[in-house]
Amino acid sequence: MSYQFHTIEEFRDLLDSRQASSVELTKDCLQRIRNTSELVNCFVAVHEERALAAAQRADQDMANGTTGPLTGIPIAHKDVFCVEGEATTCCSKMLASFVAPYNATIVERLSQAGAVCVGKTNMDEFAMGSSNETSSFGPVKNPWNLERVPGGSSGGSAAAVAAGLVPACTGSDTGGSIRQPASFCGVTGFKPSYGLNSRFGMVAFASSLDHPGTLTRTASEAEIMLKAMSGHDKNDSTSVASVPSQAEFQQPRVLGYPARLFSNLPSAISSCLDTAIRTLEESGYRIVEIDIPHFDVAVATYYVISCAEASTNLSRYDGIRYGHRSEHRGGVTEMFEHSRSEGFGTEVKRRILTGTFVLSVGYFDAYYLKAQKIRRLIRDDYRKAFESVDLILSPSTPTTAFGLEQMDRDPTEMYRQDEFTVPVSLSGLPSMSVPCGFAGELPVGMQLIGPHFGEASVIALGKAFQSITDWHTKRPILPS
Repeated sequence: MSYQFHTIEEFRDLLDSRQASSVELTKDCLQRIRNTSELVNCFVAVHEERALAAAQRADQDMANGTTGPLTGIPIAHKDVFCVEGEATTCCSKMLASFVAPYNATIVERLSQAGAVCVGKTNMDEFAMGSSNETSSFGPVKNPWNLERVPGGSSGGSAAAVAAGLVPACTGSDTGGSIRQPASFCGVTGFKPSYGLNSRFGMVAFASSLDHPGTLTRTASEAEIMLKAMSGHDKNDSTSVASVPSQAEFQQPRVLGYPARLFSNLPSAISSCLDTAIRTLEESGYRIVEIDIPHFDVAVATYYVISCAEASTNLSRYDGIRYGHRSEHRGGVTEMFEHSRSEGFGTEVKRRILTGTFVLSVGYFDAYYLKAQKIRRLIRDDYRKAFESVDLILSPSTPTTAFGLEQMDRDPTEMYRQDEFTVPVSLSGLPSMSVPCGFAGELPVGMQLIGPHFGEASVIALGKAFQSITDWHTKRPILPS
């Protein structure tokens, strides 16, 4: 029997009723991954022996009466998270030979919760990209149309859930890398508040912007994953020690929509958003017009800050302490140059060079410092908005999934894919992309944005919307 497209709750019911064992569910997932590996290319490593051993332990735990929401459930991790004893490459030649000596905190916590890791998912190199085409393992294909991208950088995780290979995956979101692929692939992508999930053991792109999160089919599954992953971690200095009471966030009723910002959306996407908003209004939610004054400068601000932090973070890969070492003969400086030239891909180099420039003497104040000031203004825009609304609605992306190689010649157009998600990342707010319709054959996502540590509100609205719509239940048909 195949358990494709089952949710975490459906897997839980099967396990609790003894209709299936974790070993059976895990073997089924592994078989589906093998069957689709060349078609979708969403996995870069499959940990078969490790997964089956974990499934056997889960079955034993359940037999002994030790059962949690994730015990025995197969999941996968984005290849940006360290899994002890396994390769963690960030889909870059630079880290092709790196084997993690420890588990990332969220990997450890999910393992302790009983989840069974079946492998690592594909991603844009060092999480830099919006199409999952910069991976050294080749591009991921969108399960809804194999000639389209799945989004990035967590495209492998989004595609794996959309194709029904696993019910849930971890992802990371720096400027939209969970929410954009979730929208493109018709799944639920959740980015919690900055600091709620530990970044320890997650290879850094931009440290003040990196958010670990999840890709699942439903908002209720995102909630299950969050409860297992979140919490203070002494190994991460940005991990919050405590969060406000969630009671005040349980029942959002007033929703803000900055309509003027989305006047240039394609009509098919606008139609989906309008229908979703009407559905919420008919269910008793009040929709009010709001404004985010500095929205238009968010993308430029994000790329100045994120590239500056990337330049700093990736300077450790010099061929001596970390990463690929060139075989080119010469002095130390030449070795650095050749190792980095060979190890990094084009997009990563572009962002390193941009970041190095904005941090350089004479340009620091004009670019980096100014970007930080604008970041504060954007954060304040959201704070002001949340004085009058409980949550904010927006599109997740300005387009549906575009064609493979369609944007190769225009990086700035690719960067525009994040225009609705980067302001939220700059502000460190929780947000979720939920499926809200289709433009032709391709999914459309709606973004739900909450105040700092308002995860309960975001999840509550996601669950409520999915209780009155069925877009999250739609499934792609892959060629056999």
